[in-house]
Amino acid sequence: MAEDLKKMYRTIMDDHFPPEMEVSFVENGKRQTLFYEKVTWTIDDVEKGLRYGENPGQEAALYKMVNGNLVLGEVETLQPGQFLASDIELLQSGKHPGKTNLTDADNSLNILRYLTDRPAVVIVKHNNPCGVARSDSLEEAYLKANMADRVAAFGGCIAMNRACDKATAEAVSNQYSEVVVAPDFEEGVMDILGRKKNLRVVKIGNIDRLESFVGQRCVEFKSLIDGGVITQWSFVPQARSKADLKLAECDYQGTTYRIANEPTAQQYDDLLFGWYVEAGVTSNSVIYVKDQVTVGIGTGEQDRVGVAEIARDKAYRKLADRYCFEAYQTPYNDLKDVDKKAEIDAQVATEKGGLIGAAMVSDAFFPFRDGVDVGINEGIGAVIQPGGSANDYQSIEACNDAGVTMVYTGQRSFKH
Repeated sequence: MAEDLKKMYRTIMDDHFPPEMEVSFVENGKRQTLFYEKVTWTIDDVEKGLRYGENPGQEAALYKMVNGNLVLGEVETLQPGQFLASDIELLQSGKHPGKTNLTDADNSLNILRYLTDRPAVVIVKHNNPCGVARSDSLEEAYLKANMADRVAAFGGCIAMNRACDKATAEAVSNQYSEVVVAPDFEEGVMDILGRKKNLRVVKIGNIDRLESFVGQRCVEFKSLIDGGVITQWSFVPQARSKADLKLAECDYQGTTYRIANEPTAQQYDDLLFGWYVEAGVTSNSVIYVKDQVTVGIGTGEQDRVGVAEIARDKAYRKLADRYCFEAYQTPYNDLKDVDKKAEIDAQVATEKGGLIGAAMVSDAFFPFRDGVDVGINEGIGAVIQPGGSANDYQSIEACNDAGVTMVYTGQRSFKH
């Protein structure tokens, strides 16, 4: 049985999707059509499309939009030809990409487009970021992103917003990854990455102009079990500067509640950084960030206080693993020395999982104060959330009592 399962993942699907696709929107006899071409790659002299879909046995195909335009109301879709993940250049591919490799790369770029001013790295696993960091060098950004959740980063997709240099490539080659995405690869880098024969090395030149994709929308399709389709415009974060954020304030039963402390410049930077990362996290979600690095990421939960606790717990576990690995080159769960483990636990407890002074980010409002209380009890310094709950006053009071600042985006960031 085990060998059969392994064979399934080695099997390459021959998909039967056609080479072209058209999607038309018709109103009052007027037709707007988007034209797509199927994407394939020549690997070992054989033309191949996607390896398979979300699971072995599911055929899948990748299409890129090559013509057409769509305008609905005042919203216009991205113009054809502005390719990113739909038209990649495979520099190395022991195994050609499957659906999840492409969607992971795409969600990495979804986040990276807001982080263009400094070297940044996004590591995505199962279409959720597990580590994101921005720093003064690409190598440092990668190391910080990887150590933010070294365990989850295993087998993930690493996306960079700068050309991959030798130092970063050496750091990447020390880990197991499925995909590396960058706008370019400096001389000698492919020799380093080539040590990992099954690593998919992807060049997307347009990453150099990712900033031009900020604010751009595409039409998204979601198929239902009965063949029905939901369409929507893609999400665009409106809060992209300090001026777009509003200090938390609300009226409740004739009383106005206001946040007492305005964020510092560094807190504003972390709050915006966290909000950009949040745009790529599956809802219901809460994340914590500090010094332009993710500390704990909670995803896909049904209740907000629960996901705040999950993100907190992950912060503790990931920091313990990081300290253990840095000190003993051993995963925390594999460390047998009880005394050494106790020392690590004590250090992590003292530092509250790295959450002291962190920014807490929520994709929707907190319905009660118990959500922000989770972060406040760990020593966070700032909160960013959409605002709009009938009980916003509770969260404002909780933050003021603890000397924590809080800002509203005025827009929720659900992703399903």
